[in-house]
Amino acid sequence: MKLNCDLGESFGAWTMGQDEEVMPYIDMANIACGFHASDPSIMARTVHLALSHNVQIGAHPSYHDLVGFGRRSIPHSAEEIRHLIWYQVGALEGICRAEGGRVEYVKPHGALNNDMMKDQDTLRAVMEAVAAYQGGLPLMVPVSVHAGEHKALADQVGIPLIFEAFADRAYDDNGRLVPRKQPGAVHEDPDAILSQAMTLASNGGLHSISRQWLDLKADSLCVHGDNIHALAATRAIRKALHRASTDA
Repeated sequence: MKLNCDLGESFGAWTMGQDEEVMPYIDMANIACGFHASDPSIMARTVHLALSHNVQIGAHPSYHDLVGFGRRSIPHSAEEIRHLIWYQVGALEGICRAEGGRVEYVKPHGALNNDMMKDQDTLRAVMEAVAAYQGGLPLMVPVSVHAGEHKALADQVGIPLIFEAFADRAYDDNGRLVPRKQPGAVHEDPDAILSQAMTLASNGGLHSISRQWLDLKADSLCVHGDNIHALAATRAIRKALHRASTDA
């Protein structure tokens, strides 16, 4: 089970997250591409940091929404979605090439991610954008009770999927993330984050916010870089996963 984290989300003199501290403990860095956060210097710094720790680099594109941190849904046509993804992935890819690396997958951010999981036309538009940008480039999507349907659509389009679960977010009974505005949507206790991570890794699922069991078989676990407990949680999860693999 690989750990991923949303990083590179600072902007100019404004800092978000604990990128330098978190990077040594993760496998995959989802790097903001300038539309919800980041700027060219932040992107270059984060790419360099990821490469120095042998961490896979993923593009983290979003709606064009710096003020709302990409968390506001903005209506787009399929063509507009393709263009905004190509623009952002291409910008990060250019920096990666200059630093001797490459973009290895794409993970949509915020409202774009939420919208594609609720609307199949949006999901297809995102998948087709990734497929057109580079054949075989994986798309990271949240694992849900509809994972089989999402994989079937990805097979039609011709891209591989990386299924992701969240260690620090609550799930509803349909296997979707509880909206951030609702109480309890984001876990603040590092012990709760660790417990959910290990349940996902060991048992292939978790309990919803109403305590219903959900089968959610994920390839990667995400701990959000803007969570103030991200560092402690990520350290604990990395240690626990290593211990579990050694015992096995």
